[in-house]
Amino acid sequence: MSGCDRVIFEATRLLCAAGGALRLPQLYEELRRLCRVSEELLCKLVYGHPRFLLVRGPETDGWLRPEDCTVLAQTSLRVCVSHRLGEPCADCDQLHLCRFYIYGTCKFGKGRKPCRSSHDLRSDHNSRLLKECSLQQLNEDELFLLLLLNDPALLPEVCVHYNKGSGPHGCCSFQGDCTKVHLCQHFVQGDCIFGKKCKRLHAVDEHGRHMLEERGLSCDIIHNLPSIYSNIHQLRAASTSTTSMDIVPEPSHSLEICLHFFRNRCKFQDSCLQVHFHLPYKWEVLDGSTWTELQNMEDIERDFCDPSRTESAGVQTIDFITMTRGMQPVRRLSTVSSVKKPLYYTLTTKWLWYYKGDHGNWVEYGELDEKLRSTSETSCTLEKKFLSDRRAKVRVVKGYREYIISFKDMYQRNHKHNTKRKVRRRPRFVSREEVERQVPVLGSQM
Repeated sequence: MSGCDRVIFEATRLLCAAGGALRLPQLYEELRRLCRVSEELLCKLVYGHPRFLLVRGPETDGWLRPEDCTVLAQTSLRVCVSHRLGEPCADCDQLHLCRFYIYGTCKFGKGRKPCRSSHDLRSDHNSRLLKECSLQQLNEDELFLLLLLNDPALLPEVCVHYNKGSGPHGCCSFQGDCTKVHLCQHFVQGDCIFGKKCKRLHAVDEHGRHMLEERGLSCDIIHNLPSIYSNIHQLRAASTSTTSMDIVPEPSHSLEICLHFFRNRCKFQDSCLQVHFHLPYKWEVLDGSTWTELQNMEDIERDFCDPSRTESAGVQTIDFITMTRGMQPVRRLSTVSSVKKPLYYTLTTKWLWYYKGDHGNWVEYGELDEKLRSTSETSCTLEKKFLSDRRAKVRVVKGYREYIISFKDMYQRNHKHNTKRKVRRRPRFVSREEVERQVPVLGSQM
C-alpha cells in the first residue's frame, strides 16, 4: 500500500468509526498521529478524491476555513436489488450481498439453512468491485456503514408528511402504520431551533423501533439512525449543491503555461503572471513548501495521456488518480484548453474524454466502439461542458441507450439497467519533438 493509499484507507476507517463524518481539523489530527500526513496533502485528498465529500459549515461569508468544514465518507458502490430478488443481472457492477447480512440480523447465515443471498465479500464478483473502489481492506462494520450512508435502497426514508401539520403524526395519513421513519426533519438537518421542546421526535420511539426491527434493522443501527440520517442528509444536499467548496482562495496568478512564450512573443517577460516553460505541460512535486520540477517529465506525460494507466512507470511512481508521489502532492501545469481558443492557436491542450468499454478497453467519446456505435457527445462538447460546470451531469446517447455522465465522480451511468462505467479525461500526448516542429512555423499567428 502506497503512502497516499494508506492515508485514504486510514481516513475512511476514522470516518466510519465516527459514524461517517468528522470535522476537518479533527480528521487531520488523527491522521497526523497515524500517518504523519501534511495538511496540504489531506486538503488535496478530501477535496479531490471521490471517497470524501467536503461540506461547508454554518459560516457563509468569505472563503471557507478548515474549522468550518466537515468531511464525509462516500462511495458510488451499491447493493444489487436484482440479486436479492433472485432476478438475472448480467454485467452487474453492484455488490451481491444479503441486505439482512448488512443489517447484522440475517438468521440464515450462521444456521444450517443457507441464505439465498450472498454473505461472501470475497466472492470473485464482490472482490472485483471492492478492489475497483479501493474498499477491499475495510472490515465488515466499516464497509456496511459506508453502504448504509450512501445506498438509498438500504434504509427507509424520513417521513416528509410527519413533519407537516400539527397532530402527533403530522399530516401523515398512515400514522401508526407508516413504513417511513418519523423523525424531526430539522433535527436531521441540524437546524431544529426547539431542542427538547420540539413536538417532533429527535430519536426513534418504541413504535418506530418495532417497525424497523420488523424490517430487519439491528438495535445498534436503530439507535444510531438519527446521526446516520444526518450524515445522509449532508451527502445528498452537498451532491445537489453547486456552491464552490474552496477552502482557501486560488492564487491571484494563473498556473497556466504561457502560449506566447513558445515563440518569444510574451511582452510581459519576467512579469508574466503565467508560467514560462518550453513544453505545453509541466509536472511538479511539492517538496516541503516548494514546487519542484520532476525529472523524466515527457515519460510521465506519455503515461498520463494513456487512459488505461492509473500511475506512471519508474521507481517513484506517480498516482494519477490522487495526484501524489508517495505522500507528496503532485500537480500538472498546462496550456489553456483547446476549446477556449480559436482553432489557429497552437500548443493548446487538447483534452480527450474516454469511457471504459465492454472488454476493459477505453473508448473516446464520439469515436466508434467495437460494435461500430458512437456517442452523441464528443471530447470537444464534453470538455466545453466540463469547463462550464465541473459538477454537472450530462446526458449522452449511444444507440438506443441513454446514459448520464457525472463530472463529480467521473462515472457514466445507465439508470435503467443499473450499470456504470468509469470516465477519464486525459490530454493528447505532445512530444518535445512535436513542440520543436510547431514553434518555428508559427509565424505571426496565435
